[in-house]
Amino acid sequence: MSLARRQFLQTAAATAAVAATLPRWAFAGEKKVVPYRISLAEWSLHKAIRGGELTNLDFARVSKEEFGIDGIEYVSQLWEDKQAGSEYVGKVKQAAADAGVESVLIMVDSEGALGDADDAKRTQAIDNHKKWLEAAKELGCHAIRVNAQSSGSYAEQLALAADGLGRLGEIADQYGLNVLVENHGGLSSNGAWLAGVMKRVGRPNVGTLPDFGNFCISGRGTPEAVWYDRYQGMEELMPFAKAVSAKSYDFNEDGDAIETDYYRVMKIVLNHGYSGWVGIEYEGSAVGEYEGIKRTKALLEKIRDAA
Repeated sequence: MSLARRQFLQTAAATAAVAATLPRWAFAGEKKVVPYRISLAEWSLHKAIRGGELTNLDFARVSKEEFGIDGIEYVSQLWEDKQAGSEYVGKVKQAAADAGVESVLIMVDSEGALGDADDAKRTQAIDNHKKWLEAAKELGCHAIRVNAQSSGSYAEQLALAADGLGRLGEIADQYGLNVLVENHGGLSSNGAWLAGVMKRVGRPNVGTLPDFGNFCISGRGTPEAVWYDRYQGMEELMPFAKAVSAKSYDFNEDGDAIETDYYRVMKIVLNHGYSGWVGIEYEGSAVGEYEGIKRTKALLEKIRDAA
């Protein structure tokens, strides 16, 4: 048993007597928290969708029927021909209603760099995201997830990304939506840099979506890969978090994730008083997508029940 897991379970045991007289989830360590809910990121099923086994319109039903999950996170790349128009959004909305699930957010990619060094291209990227804000609003989501791609020096990229995100945040305000940035490669996977961007933006509706596994700054999958410490990164990004991505790849015989110490990382999440959705994003290959989702859900439930 890892040190972090022992500490997590010892903390839970130490507070059991107090918890018995309070509502469940009254405390985790010394900080007050409430239950996190488990959602499913559509990317967990990207192989099945791209392979023709499922479509975007099946996502809600499968989430509820196969996994008992009632919160879903869409991925723009997996929408048929990226249709964000009202007619298709209406079909997606009806599918969610029929399945009895809640649309949580849309993960938006390939719409241009919000931190582009070219002013015109940065403005175009902002404009490209508007249709996804409209779709998210119609679906009843609370946010869209975007990227902070940029170029230049550390300071230049920070300023450019903050400009693009801040301007998009102003537009999102009109829809009552949040704009969330995921650590997703490049400097965005540097927790200190992305936290600096958030501070510079300074808008309550612009926040982060910390992903447990996306702290590779460059060279992923190569011997030259540069990684940022994921636990330090989670500590730095959680103060701005309005969603969390539980990335998973493989599991040991006890059902624990191999790449990330979920007990340690979820303690960080809870100690920041987070009470929103924790989205499963399975990307492994050792087991199939359905089994990987089930194992990740079981691990999150095991940790939640022990707290």
